[in-house]
Amino acid sequence: MSDETKRDEQEIPYLRAIPRPTPFPMVTAFGCALLFAGIVTHPAVSAMGALCALVGIVGWFREVFPHERMEEIPVPMCDIALPAPEFAPRVTRAKSPRRIVPEEMHPYRSGFYGGLVGAIAMAVVACMWGVVDERSIWMPINLLAGMLLPSVGAASEEALRSFNLVWTITSVCLHLAMSVMVGMIFVVALPMMPKRPMVAGGILAPMLWTGVAWATLHVVNPTLEQHISWGWFLGSQIGFGVACGSVITRFNRVRLQVGTSLAMRLEVEQTEGGSK
Repeated sequence: MSDETKRDEQEIPYLRAIPRPTPFPMVTAFGCALLFAGIVTHPAVSAMGALCALVGIVGWFREVFPHERMEEIPVPMCDIALPAPEFAPRVTRAKSPRRIVPEEMHPYRSGFYGGLVGAIAMAVVACMWGVVDERSIWMPINLLAGMLLPSVGAASEEALRSFNLVWTITSVCLHLAMSVMVGMIFVVALPMMPKRPMVAGGILAPMLWTGVAWATLHVVNPTLEQHISWGWFLGSQIGFGVACGSVITRFNRVRLQVGTSLAMRLEVEQTEGGSK
């Protein structure tokens, strides 16, 4: 191979070769699909999906690292010399700062506090439903634990209306974790709501995820679906949204510092000799 050809391939690596076809991206996607399908079918399906995804990821990376696998482009043999390709000159464009939306948001601690207050508001409405309709304050608590514990689904009506320490601890931990997580989502979502964020966060969003729960609850928690009252359920979600949003909006917004250095974020004073 001549020096000119070597120079052309170094400057334009894909002029005479292209990446070699590989089935591993499809294997990885198939494994991820099986991994999530096993959540609603059988754990063996998830295990098989994890294995397929692992094989696909390893094979995919080996096609790229440490050297990319290439396939030579077939060129017809002829005596006519092809002219060298001409390339347009490289154009340098001025970089403009990317706008981050939202530009300001409430501090993360407001989402934590709002999630806790919203959890209390939701629990009050849920317990009211248990007392009024089911004559037991433990019914909503035990039904929530059914999202993680299969034993709740096989329990009798009397057991669901009785106190169970394991079910109660599971329900409380699950309820707090989900509430704080949604509170963190509210921190980012509320500043992007148009004009009246409390209407969107306290009414529209609860109506949206109530519809999602209505469509998927027979898979996630069949026992809860048999006893649930959708009117009370929607009321508890609205109570959470209003309480959580009210707490978050009481905190002043802070401007995002995306793209700034760590020293600027920590407000470290810069001097000619270094930082203090």
